[in-house]
Amino acid sequence: MKRRDFVAGAASLATGAAMLAPQVTLAQTSTPQAGADYVKLKQPAPVEAPAGKIEVVEFFWYSCPHCHAFEPALSEWVKRLPKDVAFKRVPIAFRDDYVPQQKLYFALESMGLLDTFHAKVFAAIHGERQNLNTADGITEWIAKQGVDRTKFLANFNSFSSTTKVNRATQLMNAYAIEGVPAIGVAGNFYTDGGLAKSMEGALRVADYLIAQVRAKR
Repeated sequence: MKRRDFVAGAASLATGAAMLAPQVTLAQTSTPQAGADYVKLKQPAPVEAPAGKIEVVEFFWYSCPHCHAFEPALSEWVKRLPKDVAFKRVPIAFRDDYVPQQKLYFALESMGLLDTFHAKVFAAIHGERQNLNTADGITEWIAKQGVDRTKFLANFNSFSSTTKVNRATQLMNAYAIEGVPAIGVAGNFYTDGGLAKSMEGALRVADYLIAQVRAKR
């Protein structure tokens, strides 16, 4: 979903499905090209991966239908990543009213509940049509899932959560993110479904970039 596309309609869903579908323009045997299938950043973005690890970042927004559609394929891809790759998700905020969902993600992360709830948040928004756009809506929903309300709010409103939100925004800007889902590699490269012609293609481009970074070490 592009920065300007704040409302997901039927056309957006159709576009997202198309971007996720296999495309012949980026065959598995072709070599991804800079400026076509991916972009090399003019200035390196900060990385937090440990020494010797190649950082890969997925930028997403819980309310984005394309991110929701991409999540199953991404999760399977992450399971197959080599041990020298450090993967992380970064929730973005193109506007201030996106911030509650960022804080939801970071609260779940702090509580060790991401594995349990990450996919459930997507399902609640896109499948159950739950309104998880505000702090109150999020808190009511999370409490109904059996999570302690007080502990959740303590993490949701914590200084740590605010700090992570600020870092996420800084990283989004460093990668010049204009739409999601998008993938950053090693603080130097960026790809998405528009560049790679599909999100399946974006994953193949990411594999290529990871191999290139590894070969140059």
